[in-house]
Amino acid sequence: MSSPIKVLLAEDQSMVREALAALLGLEDDIEVVAQVARGDEVQAAVGAHGVDVALLDIEMPGCTGIEAAARVRREFPQVKLVVLTTFGRPGYLRSAMEAGADAFLVKDAPAAQLAAAVRKVLAGERVIDPTLAAAALAEGANPLTDREREILRAAADGSTNAELAAALHLSQGTVRNYLSTAIQKLAVRNRTEAVRMAREKGWL
Repeated sequence: MSSPIKVLLAEDQSMVREALAALLGLEDDIEVVAQVARGDEVQAAVGAHGVDVALLDIEMPGCTGIEAAARVRREFPQVKLVVLTTFGRPGYLRSAMEAGADAFLVKDAPAAQLAAAVRKVLAGERVIDPTLAAAALAEGANPLTDREREILRAAADGSTNAELAAALHLSQGTVRNYLSTAIQKLAVRNRTEAVRMAREKGWL
């Protein structure tokens, strides 16, 4: 009998992580060899445990699952990456694929589907939630630049232009220009609406 598929689970909610581990543990050919609760712990755990497939939640402290996926892809190109999300946002799918993910699934997918995805990515297939794939195609690409996204993320807590400028080492005029451009691109009235829309689309 061939050795089981070694899986890493990265999920900050312990109940969800343990439930996923228990479900995958029921599969004869899958073994959960590592669990982490932070995105910035993924890389080291992958290296330490000889992981075949990493299951990564998007929303984690330290760094997002998408950022963790990009880091693992650079250092361990042979490891397969499955991104899981509670939020079926088209922008997340596009970002995950750009980071090198092999699969993108929503967490409420049946357990059998998750186990099947682990096997498929190891066999070289790509697995994408079909509803999300259709939505991502309809939505189009993220219109925001990296700098516009950075400033919108920083503005989410209600910081003033002066506070943003100080935090990002930019002039107030530059911050104002980036915010204005982002607001125009998203066809909204103000920065609050811009932040909300960009988050809903999965663009931040």
